[in-house]
This record gives sequence, C-alpha cells and structure tokens, in this order.
Amino acid sequence: MRRVGLAFAPAAAYAVVIFLLSARPDPLPFLPPGIWAHDKVLHALEYALLGGLVAPALRLAGLRPAAAIAAAVVIASAYGATDEFHQSFVPGRSADVLDWAADTLGSIAGAVAGALALRRPGRAG
Repeated sequence: MRRVGLAFAPAAAYAVVIFLLSARPDPLPFLPPGIWAHDKVLHALEYALLGGLVAPALRLAGLRPAAAIAAAVVIASAYGATDEFHQSFVPGRSADVLDWAADTLGSIAGAVAGALALRRPGRAG
C-alpha cells in the first residue's frame, strides 16, 4: 500500500506546482513574450506531464492500462477545469475553455504514454 501511495507523490507534487504557477499573473517570466501565442501547446504539454504521472500510479494501484488511461484523463482534465476556474480569480489571468480543451488533449497523450510505459514486453495488459 505504501508503494502505491508513493507512486502518486510525483503527480500530487506536480499538481501543487501547477496550482502555484496558476496563482501568478506571469507564471513563467523567463519565457520569451512571443511564446504565449502558442499557449495551447504549453497547456497540452503541461497536462501531458500530469496525465503521464497519474496513469502509471493508477497502473501500480492495479488498474489495467485502458482503465488507468481513462481514469488519468478524467483526473487530469478535471484538475485542468479547476485550474481554469482558479485562474479566473488571478489578476491578469482568465479562464478559457480552449485552454481546458488543450489540457484535456494533453492529458490523453500523457496518460497513454504513462500507462504504456509500465507494460512488460510480451504482455497484453
């Protein structure tokens, strides 16, 4: 049971990082100003990592790959929705349904990669 709890620690820590960055008007001031024209890509990458951390933890908790992927996407997407809501209270930030859509698409890609990373060669699931 402790191993499963530890498996979720990276995802939980990363979720805290997302929350803290979302609470800032300028979350990544070191990035070039023009990068924000591609903010949907940044959202997708951000949530691909979250989905990629949640899915393997769910696999270690005993879920089959498909169930781990589905659950990880739901968890990461729901977190993305709450993150967008949170940003609506931050000066200089806003909630955007298209950002949430990018979060969800990224979480799908990350969850698939994360769940499949734990597959053993020669095993179907």
